[in-house]
Amino acid sequence: MKDVYMPVEWQSGGGETGEIGYLNPNDQRCCGHCGVRGTDHEQYAYKVECTICGYVYGANGSDMHKRRCPACQRGAPAIRYWKTIKS
Repeated sequence: MKDVYMPVEWQSGGGETGEIGYLNPNDQRCCGHCGVRGTDHEQYAYKVECTICGYVYGANGSDMHKRRCPACQRGAPAIRYWKTIKS
């Protein structure tokens, strides 16, 4: 299989907690979304980075304000935030 490079454009959401760079009270930073639908009603899946342990994971935009890291804060399981290519 041949590797394919596809640049990803990260986008901010509509509210303050969906803005790229937003840091919630649990030290989780919003890195934006790339158009992948989340698991909550009409939500996008956001790329989130824990500024404590460095774990990178996906979360619904509706959870960003209260999200805890699944790796070091016993937060909810991560969701897929990246696009896949169908061959």
